[in-house]
Amino acid sequence: MRSPVISSVVQPAARDFPAAPNPIPDRPIAPALPTRLRPADLLRLTDETGEDVLSGRYDHLLPADGRWPAVDRWATRLVSDDEVDIWLISWTPDKSTQLHDHAGSLGALTVLSGALAEYRWNGSELRHRVLSAGDQAAFPIGWVHDVVRAPDRISVSASAGPLDPTLSVHAYSPPLTAMSYYEVTGHGSLRRTRTVLTDQPEGEL
Repeated sequence: MRSPVISSVVQPAARDFPAAPNPIPDRPIAPALPTRLRPADLLRLTDETGEDVLSGRYDHLLPADGRWPAVDRWATRLVSDDEVDIWLISWTPDKSTQLHDHAGSLGALTVLSGALAEYRWNGSELRHRVLSAGDQAAFPIGWVHDVVRAPDRISVSASAGPLDPTLSVHAYSPPLTAMSYYEVTGHGSLRRTRTVLTDQPEGEL
């Protein structure tokens, strides 16, 4: 609503004053997001790269002895350029990522085998879901979540695939540079506890 004070002032005719030069030059408007890729693009990339992993294209990057780590999560970068990083992650029981975001990067994942449990902050509480083999998820900027290998009693299903290893492919654009970690307070809000510079996927390995 216009101010009554401003509305009561008689505006002088535009012809009474010379036209002022435009101080803002015409130029392309930058996109709102820090990357030209969109969540749908990242989902497609994780799906296609996952197919390549299953077909053996990246066997040279897998553990040399064919034995997947049983204690700590393991990851290897499959694709890297100025626009996107794509990782393969092997998950082990009880090793969560802790609540974190991906700073200024968009993200997406495709589960290749086993199943992952995700705990996502929705603004008022943590929501839980299980992602089994073939499932996908995208992470817009501001997405805060904790990811852990789903308990075997949950992930045993016709679609879950083999439980060992539990594998997922993740894409980030632009490539990760930082993550912030959070905790849920006793008042039901989210509090940031620290921010770290990192290019490693899904929290500290």
